[in-house]
Amino acid sequence: MKREEVNVDFENSIGPWLGKTVKILEYHLQELFNNHELDLTKEQMIVLKRLHSDDGLSQNELAFLTLRNKSSLTRLLSKMDKKGYISRQQSKEDKRINNVYITQKGKETFTLTKPVIKKIITKMEKNITITEKEQIITILKKIQNNFDSKIESI
Repeated sequence: MKREEVNVDFENSIGPWLGKTVKILEYHLQELFNNHELDLTKEQMIVLKRLHSDDGLSQNELAFLTLRNKSSLTRLLSKMDKKGYISRQQSKEDKRINNVYITQKGKETFTLTKPVIKKIITKMEKNITITEKEQIITILKKIQNNFDSKIESI
């Protein structure tokens, strides 16, 4: 059986441009964290942000909310625990569940990230109008919603 060749126009597709932009953003964010002597990764900052607003989440809830699988989140939380940013406590109601809490050091570190995040947002949004920003957000939400439905068979 002969396979039909499929041509993909990567340069005019959204995916590669989104991917490259995310990589650039992550690189500059990590560079700023390092320059400000913050012993933190983007993933750790996301966990601190989530716990800062909703402390005591279970590891399962945290994995779901941060779009991580359970094993990678467990590794991430172990590193954060060693740094003193979080603590994990077994649930009193269900011994199989660990709840995650932000420590004082975690709160202080998260507070120190805010000016860094502000800098990266300012740099990212330079020369972009409010209207363009609103359009980008609208388009990104549409892309995200496209992936919210179940994967269709091809």
